[in-house]
Amino acid sequence: MTNHISEGSLDSILDIARKDSVEFPYLLANHAPMVLIALERMGASPSRLAEWYAVYRDTHKLAPPSPSVAPIEAETWKGALGDRSREADYRIFFTGEVERLGIDAAIRQYLPHLIQGVAGSALHPLMRLAYAVLKMDKAESGAALGYWAACYLPMPYPGVIEPDTRDPAAILAAVSSVDGIRTYKTETDLLWHNIRAVAELPEFAPLIGRLKFDENTPKRMAETSLAVFAATMDFSALHAVTGMHWVRLVAPYIDDPVPLYRVFWQVIASLVPKIGFPDLPSAKSLQMMRELPAPDWADIKAAAIASSDEHDVSLVFSASQEEEVWGDRLYQVVAARRVGLIE
Repeated sequence: MTNHISEGSLDSILDIARKDSVEFPYLLANHAPMVLIALERMGASPSRLAEWYAVYRDTHKLAPPSPSVAPIEAETWKGALGDRSREADYRIFFTGEVERLGIDAAIRQYLPHLIQGVAGSALHPLMRLAYAVLKMDKAESGAALGYWAACYLPMPYPGVIEPDTRDPAAILAAVSSVDGIRTYKTETDLLWHNIRAVAELPEFAPLIGRLKFDENTPKRMAETSLAVFAATMDFSALHAVTGMHWVRLVAPYIDDPVPLYRVFWQVIASLVPKIGFPDLPSAKSLQMMRELPAPDWADIKAAAIASSDEHDVSLVFSASQEEEVWGDRLYQVVAARRVGLIE
């Protein structure tokens, strides 16, 4: 039976949720803090926030982080990157740094050193930081940076490669030609285990170096992510759409956001086998999907609020936010499809 969580403000429920570890068995991302923020932004009532969290907590048996091992020191803070046993220590350290420096300065100081490890916990530290800055919440910002450090998973550097394309889709298409891409092995089918295994293939690392960046690269990445998801409605592709939202929210807090966009797209490229080596739809096919009848956003958001699936909430909120920026109605169509309002 679900233990009752008293109805309260978003902040009061987040205070409770922050006592939980950032992951639950086995090595799965705890979405609760981010989903609570998304639900509130989409209009969920305080009682729904409390109910959603209580069910999620009990269903996934959320538990506190492992006990502290030793304090993280400012001079040597990089020494335990990727060590999940240091979650509590990293969260304490970064919470203190956010309090000392403020959200903006703390992210600018530390995130450039963490960017290459964005793949950790299948991008969800990025998600938590994105929602933290959306809310401008110091406690969540500290927890997010601590999450990122404890689950740090570095992607390979491409080496010195001459860029030959401005098309992010070309990088995804090239993955299919990587030696070993159809035969690699993983210890489990977790997304981040797949990401790590693909990243270790020697021919994979140089691919991202082919992509030439300019001011329109984020828009092209968003268009490609949306096209892949619209064509497949695949769980891994969902993270390309939501992840572009997260990168967009975090990018203003980095002096040079290009490395974040680059390594994020490298992570998405590593998921191409999980997505099934999809072919991108033609412009005509995308336009036909874009013109499909779909409920309005109020109905889509209401369906997401009623859902117990964290990825329904995540996708609908991110899609609504991305449509506001990019103006593509296809976000509305895929969101309606995700929550079962259209086929």
